[in-house]
Amino acid sequence: MRTDQWQTGILRASMASILQAGTLEGFSPHWIGNDHGLRFLADPFGLWHEQNLYVFAEAYDYRTKCGKIDMLQFDASFRFVRRARVLAEPWHLSYPVVFQHDGAFWMLPEAHRSGTLSLYRAAHFPDRWEKIDHFSFPVAAIDASPIFFKGLWWMFFSPPGSAREKKSMLCAAFSEHLTGPWRLHPANPIRENLASGRPGGTPLIDGDDILLPTQDCTKTYGGAISIVRISGLSPTSCTTSVTTRLVAPPAFRPWTDGLHTLSAAGDVTLIDAKRISHSPLRHLHDVKRWLQKTATRTNP
Repeated sequence: MRTDQWQTGILRASMASILQAGTLEGFSPHWIGNDHGLRFLADPFGLWHEQNLYVFAEAYDYRTKCGKIDMLQFDASFRFVRRARVLAEPWHLSYPVVFQHDGAFWMLPEAHRSGTLSLYRAAHFPDRWEKIDHFSFPVAAIDASPIFFKGLWWMFFSPPGSAREKKSMLCAAFSEHLTGPWRLHPANPIRENLASGRPGGTPLIDGDDILLPTQDCTKTYGGAISIVRISGLSPTSCTTSVTTRLVAPPAFRPWTDGLHTLSAAGDVTLIDAKRISHSPLRHLHDVKRWLQKTATRTNP
């Protein structure tokens, strides 16, 4: 029996400088938000606003198996200010990409179990978010990662499908406007590889190319980060290649069993790293939940 436990951290270095170094050796994380063995924070994304760093992350609880979105606020010296639940739905939420555009704050969380991809705008940043009704995306994209590049909005994502397809297929879509209409790239999937298919962080522009963090799931889910270079990107074509593979270094112990998010927040970078627990506690809760559901079906 095994349970993945994730820990979120802040690296005091830009994502560009980390990619230039090609390693996480020498970068010391400021770990945040680990609760206990059955709860954790993962998939961190963030931005700076009025000299405060706002980190948005999936807050997951193995007892309910349903992720919510929490916000953690830090001041300019990285002192913790507060934590708040900012988004909850009846379905699982994760991967809360946050960004600014047209004078507003936007969030694009992963929610494929709802059957769609939804875009939210801050009605009152950072605590209150409203779903944009006129946003429409062709598929229930997994870990959708947007970027504005050469006059178009681009979305990189994995499609819903089999367990392997969710971890190995990289697809793209494009639009003239953030809210759409969105069109799927004719070459989809633009990449299919278990070591470098599923998005895992913030896309960065590098000259005429895009550098996209993806997850290496060959040995374990979220085992490492593979940086995919997307070249010659247009509405009709593109090529992809892997430039760098980042793993959790020994200095991250005990969080060295995986790494599956690398996201940019100005002059800092947000990560999450994993340790694998062999405690039976989570599985005991799984059995308890199954027994409760069985009893409900038997005695309606």
